Amino acid sequence: TLGIIGGSGIYEIDWLQHPRWEKVVGPFGTPSDDLLTGELDGQRLVFLPRHGRGHRIPPTEVNYRANIDALKRVGVTDVFALSAVGSLREDLAPGTLVIINQFI
Repeated sequence: TLGIIGGSGIYEIDWLQHPRWEKVVGPFGTPSDDLLTGELDGQRLVFLPRHGRGHRIPPTEVNYRANIDALKRVGVTDVFALSAVGSLREDLAPGTLVIINQFI
């Protein structure tokens, strides 16, 4: 099962088949929002809006442990997280898509 964590501006996925919002709470508390479960061409997907629908949670208040725990509780084995961030490098102008291969 693939988990997708949406960044700023991505609050739901409207192309999922059989979409359903599900509330999950674990030992780390409540995640940023309910989880949107569904399928895409037979692949089960679980979506979590990192800042909550409507961007109501600022980055410093996101409960990352609760988010990851909630995804694991519903069977997610792999996570694809989307983010919008800036760069201090001149060669990476606004609009540049960067895919990282390491995270420290």
